[in-house]
Amino acid sequence: MVLSVNERTFTQEVLECEIPVLVNFEAPWCGLCRIIQPLLLQFQTQCSDQIKLVGINADQNFKLSTTYRLKSLPTLLLIENGIVRKRLESFRGREDLFLALEEIKLIYTNSPKTYKIPRTADLECRSA
Repeated sequence: MVLSVNERTFTQEVLECEIPVLVNFEAPWCGLCRIIQPLLLQFQTQCSDQIKLVGINADQNFKLSTTYRLKSLPTLLLIENGIVRKRLESFRGREDLFLALEEIKLIYTNSPKTYKIPRTADLECRSA
């Protein structure tokens, strides 16, 4: 099951999340949204510890839809550290989405994230 996010929970669940978040903007009337759902669930199963998947009803969360300038549904945004790293929209079907999800998996699940932590000596040199 995909975590449902709304305008009230968006900051905590997406922008402040410690791992990248794939945000699926969808609507109940959207046929393509329903067609791609099994692929997204498979993606979630394979990457749940390294990429979080959430769903947002675009009709019920108009401020978010406007903020992220949705042109079509479904629209998927990969957000890391509060920044949109990848935008997937206007894909023609399951194959387009499958290829895009595979690319995201390769980038975010195979390479370890490295964060530079300043050493004490570096800090002392800068303050001198």
